[in-house]
Amino acid sequence: MTRVSGLDQPEAGRPGGGLDDDLRALFGQSTAVFASLAGPAHMLESANPAFFAAIGGAERARTGLPLAELMPELVEQGFIGLLDRVYRTGRSVTGRDRRIVLGSGADARETFFDFTYEPRLDVGGNVTGVRVIGVETTQVRQAQRLTAEQAALLEQIARQAPLADVLHGMARVIEDLAPEEVLVSVLLADADGRHLRHGAAPSLPDFYNQAIDGIAAGEGVGSCGTAAHRRQSVIVSDIATHEYWDDFRDLAEKAGLAACWSTPVLGSDGSLLGTFAMYHRTPRSPQDYDLALARIFAGTAALAIERHQAEQARQAAEAREKSARADLSFLLDASTSLAHDLDAAQTLQRLAEACVPTLAPLCAVDIVESGRVRRIATAAPDAERGALLASHIPVYDAADDAVARVLATGVSEVARRAPTGPGPWHDLGVTGYLCVPLLDRGNTFGTMTLLSVGDHTFDGHTVALAEELARRASSAARNARQYTHRVTLARDLQAGLLLPGVPDVPGADVATYYHPAGEGLDIGGDFYDVFPLRDGRWAFMLGDVCGRGATAATTTALVRHTARAVAPLLPGPQAVVEAVNRALFDRPGSHGTGFVTLVYGQFTPTPAGLDIELIRAGHTAPLVIDAGHTVRAVDASGLLLGVAPDPHVSPRRLQLRPNESLLLYTDGLTEARAPDGEQFGDVRVAQALAGSPRPPAAGRLIDSLTEAVRVFTGGHDIDDDQAVLVLTATGE
Repeated sequence: MTRVSGLDQPEAGRPGGGLDDDLRALFGQSTAVFASLAGPAHMLESANPAFFAAIGGAERARTGLPLAELMPELVEQGFIGLLDRVYRTGRSVTGRDRRIVLGSGADARETFFDFTYEPRLDVGGNVTGVRVIGVETTQVRQAQRLTAEQAALLEQIARQAPLADVLHGMARVIEDLAPEEVLVSVLLADADGRHLRHGAAPSLPDFYNQAIDGIAAGEGVGSCGTAAHRRQSVIVSDIATHEYWDDFRDLAEKAGLAACWSTPVLGSDGSLLGTFAMYHRTPRSPQDYDLALARIFAGTAALAIERHQAEQARQAAEAREKSARADLSFLLDASTSLAHDLDAAQTLQRLAEACVPTLAPLCAVDIVESGRVRRIATAAPDAERGALLASHIPVYDAADDAVARVLATGVSEVARRAPTGPGPWHDLGVTGYLCVPLLDRGNTFGTMTLLSVGDHTFDGHTVALAEELARRASSAARNARQYTHRVTLARDLQAGLLLPGVPDVPGADVATYYHPAGEGLDIGGDFYDVFPLRDGRWAFMLGDVCGRGATAATTTALVRHTARAVAPLLPGPQAVVEAVNRALFDRPGSHGTGFVTLVYGQFTPTPAGLDIELIRAGHTAPLVIDAGHTVRAVDASGLLLGVAPDPHVSPRRLQLRPNESLLLYTDGLTEARAPDGEQFGDVRVAQALAGSPRPPAAGRLIDSLTEAVRVFTGGHDIDDDQAVLVLTATGE
């Protein structure tokens, strides 16, 4: 083996040597790579320095070796095969921006090249080897990606995206762009520039982010604190030995951090906005690319932070401007919020939230239930004080409790001191209270208590505003309670009509899907059922009633219950369907008159699969999906039920082998519409099933079908009930 430094070895005496000499002269000191390979083994005869630099430098700068031996990673990536093809066919191969992984293990490097493999020919036109000419495009791709990502971030900033989102996205971009693993952190400076707060660090552990949140900007306070203090970049290549990290070394070790390069983020006026840090898991010094990346994105972070601060300042100015009109719009906004939900608890929670901080720093709402006081809603500036306030429950008949007194008198009570009764007043820093009754037709059913802290006080205007708000909230809560009682009654009535759960069926995987159209009901005009019969047989059905809602649901119940009642007594599916048809004819007019489409069948599990006999009565044709996901319709005929004395149905027999499925569905899926009005249709049903994941399973078929419908409709509300039933033979 001969170690070489470039293309200074002539090819005189070899066929084609003159052209190769010219190429060596052209590419000898070029950044383009060139290599000359000989024979079917692709022996590396010569190459320019750029080639050896690209493949790994001095360690692999050798000639006289087959390329597959020198660069074994090319075999699995298919590039040796391309060389074989050029040598075999004599035709050139060109690649554009092709990904090539050079090296292996920890030394592997992802690169991109434009290249040409062309045959070397002797004077007789015979192929004697292959020439490789290429230009590395890795840096071009990185520059293009950097430009694109930078543009996307700038667009986010221009659109005034939340600062947290911009910083989080920026950190992720840098982590992806860096040539080696890097963990990015952005800390934001307090207004006085003395402390740094967590801004974004998507890849650092939470305990680490929490520990450094609020660190001081000072000399020797880690990399970031020092960079913030100096207003200069601070490079710590080895955290384990650097004095700046004496107070944080154990924390960094726990987080698996070994190096930290921090760059200050400075505003256009030179003020400190924060710091931008790049962490590494091994000791490491930055390269030029790393420093350039840090400078670019530190500037981007500065732009985002300044834009955020400008937006915050603008909002504060607008808030001051609007403060004179706030009281006039408060009641209207609060009233709209209170009427948003027909749920009493949510209404009172909205009441508490409407009060904080406009009327008071803290608010609690209490109601009387079964002779006891219950705290139903609270609002506070933070979760800790909210939990503390929620944990306190007033005593209903205590003479020294403000809530008890207002419940008894129905008269508001206000004081510039903490309540006299027991409570977390000291921990909350309460300095005053306003307790207002909640009245329902003159009866006090609860109270709204506003609590002052610090210098906040209640004046006459605030008391009047709170009493008017309490009056409106009482009315909204009364309406919500009435609605809740009616919904509870309706759901109790619906309970007897709800579709059953799916039983465990030996030898079969059974799955169902049901989505009724309309609001406030869990039932509708589509239905399914699966239930056992004698002798190991099982019955199944799926159908659609003309109409929807509660009236249609009574008909679905009639069909299901009739089938369940007569199936054990009749000889087969045809007799059951005819009995259902008679029941529909005999129903009272008040129970509905709509027709019914139905697929009803019975099956017997066997070691060979499922033996099925079914009846189709005017319904969408069932589909069979074989183990290869080929979809075919089951040919069976029959009239709608409930329109003629004789539905003229005939049984259809089939066998499902293991991993084959029978799918029944209603037209709510095929008639689902895209935003432009186009229907989903039968063809898309078959396509969705054919493309479902393997191995076949009943639930996966349903997931594929319903997801395809959801994507097609754009997630819009459905206009018709939807039901699906799948039987998959398992052979168990």
